[in-house]
Amino acid sequence: GLVAALEKASADSSQIRFIRVGGGQINDVYRIEFPGGASLLMKWHPDPPPGFFAAEAEGLTAIANAKSLRVPAVLAVSERGLLLEWLEHGAELSRRAGRINGPNGTGEASDPGKALGQGLAGLHRVSADAFGFPKDNYIGVLPQPNGWIARWSDFYRERRLVPQLDIAAQKGRLNPRRRRLAERLLKRLTEWIDDEAVRPSLLHGDLWGGNWLVTPTGPAVIDPAVYYGDREMDLAMASLFGGFPQSFYDAYQEAWPLPPGHQQRRPLYQLYYLLIHLNIFGESYGPSVDRILSRYGG
Repeated sequence: GLVAALEKASADSSQIRFIRVGGGQINDVYRIEFPGGASLLMKWHPDPPPGFFAAEAEGLTAIANAKSLRVPAVLAVSERGLLLEWLEHGAELSRRAGRINGPNGTGEASDPGKALGQGLAGLHRVSADAFGFPKDNYIGVLPQPNGWIARWSDFYRERRLVPQLDIAAQKGRLNPRRRRLAERLLKRLTEWIDDEAVRPSLLHGDLWGGNWLVTPTGPAVIDPAVYYGDREMDLAMASLFGGFPQSFYDAYQEAWPLPPGHQQRRPLYQLYYLLIHLNIFGESYGPSVDRILSRYGG
């Protein structure tokens, strides 16, 4: 249907409608509507970082290959844009556990939060021999280095916290006290992280409330920043800003219970995302960063 619509529409481009859609803090995002009702999603950036859209496409493909969570299919990718399957969704439903048709196609009512929790646990069961990803990618517009490291505490220190602290220093957002506490925290990670207990899990990597959708065939996730890491990272991000129903957490715990100590590690893992927000949005996130640095580095 989509191919036929594209061929038909290309003969008369006046029939195609470009509708700007929400989100798009980084990119221009459009719904492309074709005669007959078919739609695509186009993301565009006039001057993106190198390999920006290719990295997103690779992340979506990795999640799709896990066959556990729905993602929009990647149709085309270029240096300045990405063409994706359009997923019909209700943004307001993603804020609560609405009742929708189940993903099994039986029309059976199901809770999208529950389905998301089960699907995320399935994604996390996809593993690798080390922590990282075959290629570096991005989280927001910031680079996310993914070079393989055997131990999770080393990966979290060298590939996640240190690069963001370096950016903060370049931007003048790492005052002497912040730097001192951060250096102490970096040395003490193994007080909270048991490297013997963490195995690499395929992560969404940027799982905040705006990056999951309720569709007529179940929940879907978008805008990933994938790598193999501690599965607690996705749960830490999800709980940072809200936007997920309790049924999501309950279903995840039922499918694959989190190990002891995960509550104590959660703020430690949220630190990565708060440093990113400090680096992108500025000092309004400084107090949250300082609270965590004081807790683990004080």
